[in-house]
Amino acid sequence: MGKWIIAARLKTLTAAISPVILGTALSYHDGKFHPFIFLMTLLAAILIQIGANFANDFYDFQKGTDRDDRLGPMRATQSGLITPEEMKTAMWLIFALAIGVGFYLAYVGGWPIVVIGLASILAGIAYTGGPYPLGYHGWGDVFVFIFFGLIAVPGTYYLQNGSFTNTALGLGAALGMLSTAILIVNNIRDMETDIVTGKKTLAVRLGKSFSQIEFSILVTIPFITPLCMWWNTKDNMSLLITLFALPIAVHLIFQLISKSGRELNKVLAGTARFLFIFTILFSFGLIL
Repeated sequence: MGKWIIAARLKTLTAAISPVILGTALSYHDGKFHPFIFLMTLLAAILIQIGANFANDFYDFQKGTDRDDRLGPMRATQSGLITPEEMKTAMWLIFALAIGVGFYLAYVGGWPIVVIGLASILAGIAYTGGPYPLGYHGWGDVFVFIFFGLIAVPGTYYLQNGSFTNTALGLGAALGMLSTAILIVNNIRDMETDIVTGKKTLAVRLGKSFSQIEFSILVTIPFITPLCMWWNTKDNMSLLITLFALPIAVHLIFQLISKSGRELNKVLAGTARFLFIFTILFSFGLIL
């Protein structure tokens, strides 16, 4: 199982888990919570993320993007742990399992959930696969912001509550920014190899300084969301516990600016942890 755990990239799962937790917490705050729907939504999100990671592993190897001189963590196909055929089969199997879970969620939420689920799977493949891979043409940041934020949080809320709200969309924007910040660290670290292989991420197109500024903005703006919710209600001081994560954001900004190469792997892991900490604090603030 070790090689499949490597391929699943467990550290990236915080980006899939966090929107489900926060969307459910908001629904609980609004008076509705269904534990089994929460568990099934969480399972579907994890499966789609793992399937997308398998697709990324397979297509990056196929395109020659994952090279022996890569600075990031080991990739299962590129390193020879898993053959391309095995990885492609596993990708479709995981997506099939996600669709299986999705049947129940579609029963609960109807056609909006069918559209969201299928779009998420197709986007997971199109990110590095197909004739126009999104991640290779600078659309990765937009893709992550939309699917890990604007879609995931309101979609989870809809499954719990049966409606879409502006608040859910605002929370989705906050998590979408933090998930995009994870991608930015990855793209800054891989700039040199991406240039060689023709992968035109925003970091490659617009430069390291732009990406550092973008990261700094995306890890700080989300704190406005709990502040605005508290300011509008004036009766939920618990939302302010989210601010305890602000020093982590500042620390990550300084780390991103001061470190380079393989040192950025620690910043990458730290940003993923920060996303989860922000989510847990915000969720507790909504529930308390």
